[in-house]
Amino acid sequence: MTKLHGSLETYLLTKRALGFKLNDEGKLRNFVAFMDRRGATVVTGKLAIEWAGSSAGPATWAIRLSAVRTFARYLADTAPLTEIPPTGVFPQHHRPQPHIYTAEEIEALLSEIKRWRSRNGFGQWTFHCCIGLLAVTGMRLGEAIRLKRSDVDLDAGVISVEESKFGKSRIVPVHQTTVAVLRDYCERRDASPPRRLSDHFFVGERGKGLHIQRVELVFITSIRRAGLRGAVGTRGPRIHDLRHTYAVNTLLRWYESGDDVDRMLPVLSTYLGHTHTRDTYWYLSACPELMRHAADRLERRWGATP
Repeated sequence: MTKLHGSLETYLLTKRALGFKLNDEGKLRNFVAFMDRRGATVVTGKLAIEWAGSSAGPATWAIRLSAVRTFARYLADTAPLTEIPPTGVFPQHHRPQPHIYTAEEIEALLSEIKRWRSRNGFGQWTFHCCIGLLAVTGMRLGEAIRLKRSDVDLDAGVISVEESKFGKSRIVPVHQTTVAVLRDYCERRDASPPRRLSDHFFVGERGKGLHIQRVELVFITSIRRAGLRGAVGTRGPRIHDLRHTYAVNTLLRWYESGDDVDRMLPVLSTYLGHTHTRDTYWYLSACPELMRHAADRLERRWGATP
């Protein structure tokens, strides 16, 4: 173990003892491994910036560099040659405004997916059920395609999402109408021996798991055919917006039924697998109608409504 590895372990141990959640542990271990490959023993701004921008997407570069910056401040107390990576190197990522699908748009999208033609007439059912599940549960695409048969209990009407983003696991209840569609899918899937022997819940023609790029291709093609997105090269509704739509519609229903949204929000956070409730609060600012409901409730609370 190198001295840098030892310093990292002491740093992590200290943070645990102080009660911090180690959300950056994986990033820092990756960074120290990068330093090993470079044969470097002292953290410099140049190396930190190179590592931060070397993988993942631009949306994460500033976050990755921030993790190293905090670690470097700790190292500087005992390693005076340590450089603190500068701020402002990478632009802060702004989340794109989500498209909130109407029920009619989702129906049009799923109808187009059903028209997708595959070699033996099965593939469209996988894509239809997989993307439909995202719409009715708010699950992430990666979570859906990683599902195993053992994760889906149709008798109990629940789906187990294991070790998802940030290592979180959760139980996702599903409506009986969704259960009925998934049962029908299972019968179609298991009509073929190769598919019946697969451990994956959603499978391709030959029983193998789905590739995320393939699902996204089917989605983009179908949403264009549904008239919801322009020609190649233009932007439009994304598959991840189905998750946003689920969250926003849930919050709207709570507001319109008079529920205590502040009290219920942690429930939605847990259901969606968010690490922090603030990630769920973001939906309030992402949807003008939710902002109006929140403002109306605030006015009533302070007696400002005439």
